[in-house]
Amino acid sequence: MNTTAFSQNRTSQLNPYLVKEILEASPQKLLIKIYDFAITNCLLHDMIKTNRALDELINSLNFDDVKAREISTGLLRLYQFCQDQMRKRNYDIVHTILVDLRDSWLTIFNMKR
Repeated sequence: MNTTAFSQNRTSQLNPYLVKEILEASPQKLLIKIYDFAITNCLLHDMIKTNRALDELINSLNFDDVKAREISTGLLRLYQFCQDQMRKRNYDIVHTILVDLRDSWLTIFNMKR
């Protein structure tokens, strides 16, 4: 399979406004977008997409900084719990946690809801 042709075809299918918005977004806005994606797919009961978003949140955690390590460890456990609950189809629990976390980040970042 020609992967170059595939990736060019895939790129042409993307919304150019969304691509521009993501490429120019701050790390804080990107974090909120990942939460939005996870919340939306949780509401759609899409375990795969929700867990992919949770994987991205896990990958963004900072365990190198001593000050961030404790918070990152707590968030890791919470994200893993959410992934487990998605597999068990406990969508309401995951939705509640994700919305609460998103709202907390919005408060921390002084962003409007």
